[in-house]
Amino acid sequence: MLTTINEIKSYFKTNTTPLFFISATNFNLLGLDEWISQFKFITYIDSFNGQHPNLFCPKEELPHDEFQSIEDINNYLLQHAEVLTYIKANTPAGAQAKVLFLMFDEKTEQLAAQAGLEVCFPKATLRTFLDNKVNTNRIAEKAGVACVPYVLAAVKNYAHLKTLTPHLGNDLVIQTPFGDSGHTTFFIANETDFEKHSEDILKEDEVKIMKRINCYGTAIEGCVTQHGTLVGPLMTELVGFKTLTPYQGGWCGNELFPDAFTESIRAKALEYTQQFGNQLYKEGYKGYFELDFLIDKDSGAIYLGELNPRVSGVSSLTNHAKFAYQDVPLFLFHLLEWLNVPYQIDVASLNHQWALPQNQDSWSQLVIKHPFKTVEVVTKAPQSGIWEIKTNGNLNYKQHDTKRQSVNGDNEAFYFQITQTNNYLYEGADLGILLLKGRVMDANFELNERGKRWVKALRAKYEAQMIDFSALSGEELLEAGFKVL
Repeated sequence: MLTTINEIKSYFKTNTTPLFFISATNFNLLGLDEWISQFKFITYIDSFNGQHPNLFCPKEELPHDEFQSIEDINNYLLQHAEVLTYIKANTPAGAQAKVLFLMFDEKTEQLAAQAGLEVCFPKATLRTFLDNKVNTNRIAEKAGVACVPYVLAAVKNYAHLKTLTPHLGNDLVIQTPFGDSGHTTFFIANETDFEKHSEDILKEDEVKIMKRINCYGTAIEGCVTQHGTLVGPLMTELVGFKTLTPYQGGWCGNELFPDAFTESIRAKALEYTQQFGNQLYKEGYKGYFELDFLIDKDSGAIYLGELNPRVSGVSSLTNHAKFAYQDVPLFLFHLLEWLNVPYQIDVASLNHQWALPQNQDSWSQLVIKHPFKTVEVVTKAPQSGIWEIKTNGNLNYKQHDTKRQSVNGDNEAFYFQITQTNNYLYEGADLGILLLKGRVMDANFELNERGKRWVKALRAKYEAQMIDFSALSGEELLEAGFKVL
């Protein structure tokens, strides 16, 4: 029985269970291998050019169907001979290896079992049910967590929409059950707006229709355990900044800093996250999750935005926050649940301690996408590691590194490369992620001059050539078309 934080920390430092995180990249759980012995990354993209000590990326590209999702990538990796050989080589005889994913489906579960891997997450069917944005609101109602005034319904046409929403006003937000919020959140103020997105809205059996409020977004992560729900720090969220993303409702970064919110907002977010997590436990879920909350600028009210029943884009900030280094990363409690390790913790005490401003430091991340309606092929891409910005706005590559803790001062940042040389750039493509100390937004939650300067300098490090589609063969055009998707 583990009864102290130091015992939990020591357990993972001497862990003997083989653990593999399989995904497109290792960004979401970046650095967890420093806390956990026998923790390995298997990825489709090697963001560290072979220099990460615990990352494996197969060298040979095998024939495969066009990837439409991260699940497709994971299923490809689980059938790759190089990956299966790597898993076997890192699994001692008689050991039960475990596997973690960002996204997976029923096929992934089957392939993992065939590879001798046990999935350390709730079943895909349960995750899919919870991931449905319509179901999220129903769970929130049971948990007593407030949502933006809404209606759940099928929509037949714009006139029908108006009959459903007289109490919500004329300015509406519609979300379909699944998908990236940048692609599947629609802002509807009139019939013209509706017609732009009608195909996506009308095909759904049910959508979430909300009153549009004047708000800013936040993100918070939790972990459902047998002892209660642990909660990480509340973060700001960057949404829809045109210099970062082409999508009006698209997530493009976060900030973690002690004075981001009033004490009452932090307390309410903590309370709601615990209530929601406890309801997830009743639904049969355990482990890591993320919630988006919306703060009404006019009233100060806090509302649930959406649920991600998994690790998320903010997991790296959560698991590298000051409280995590003082104690242990939040994700380790997810593993305790799935490794069936007997342990005892005081959830209330940890949540109180982690919520204190003095136990939080200040970091930001900028998720940089290609915002233009062009298709280009990259001829030069900045590599992962520590970058330094000069007084003239130019960037200098300082050193190869795999962790953000090597950043020293406001003029340095850690860059995590996603788009690489010979990859396509297309509208919405992820170039990479910048991690910086301090803030990248101003008091009005707009991108500040420092943030703009870093984004401009980073983009300048990419070089690309426009594609002449008329000169492409049928096969090449198909490949370019896939990349555009």
